[in-house]
Amino acid sequence: MSLFRPFAAQVGAETYMTLRRGETLLLTVGIPVAFLVFFSTSHVVSTGPGPAVSFYVPGILALAIMSTAMVSLGIATGFERGYGVLKRLGSTPLGRPRLLGAKITTVFFVEVVQAAILVPVGYALGWHPGHGHAGAGAADALAAAVLATVAFGGIGLFLAGVLRAEVNLAAANGLYLVLLLLGGMVVPVAKLPGALAGVARGLPAAALSEALHAALGTGGPVPDAAWVTLGAWAIGSSVLSTLTFRWE
Repeated sequence: MSLFRPFAAQVGAETYMTLRRGETLLLTVGIPVAFLVFFSTSHVVSTGPGPAVSFYVPGILALAIMSTAMVSLGIATGFERGYGVLKRLGSTPLGRPRLLGAKITTVFFVEVVQAAILVPVGYALGWHPGHGHAGAGAADALAAAVLATVAFGGIGLFLAGVLRAEVNLAAANGLYLVLLLLGGMVVPVAKLPGALAGVARGLPAAALSEALHAALGTGGPVPDAAWVTLGAWAIGSSVLSTLTFRWE
């Protein structure tokens, strides 16, 4: 119990600080909800047969996961490293492993909050998940979300651990925009130019979107290529961030 208390306290503190930051709420909740409502109702982008909301609910859920696991985690950790907060916390009874564990746990908590908001909004806009495979679809979506969280979290921690806080801020936001455009979240990957579409399919954003579109949109099985891509990025980014992360 004595080992769990510092961890639980840090999770509570991380969650409180995350949810009280206005810029974080905008990034993790405000922008995804606004995108979901706007693109589902404006028909700016052709998403193929069926209502647009059927494409955008899985896509925006993927965007929400990316924004929390990569951008929010990475930027906050980068500034904490720059201010010396990580060094001080790592030397307390909490320890470095439980500090990182608390941050990752907080990411999952925030993602649950995002899903609890976005899914009802999607239903209100007329979204209906794929029929006939509800249980399997939910399980596939959860597994893809976990792999993607590890992958994006590794990318965010890599940037936070090697770049100055201000540079990390710019890099994380720039990467967010690139993956937003190439990730099949607001524009289907199939509508990208051939060579660019090929590159996009090797990125974790597109793999997550493809997995969620299959699990929550069409109701079909998640393509093996999406699992392989997500798994490779989850392992690769975790190893890279572990090897390169600097605490001060």
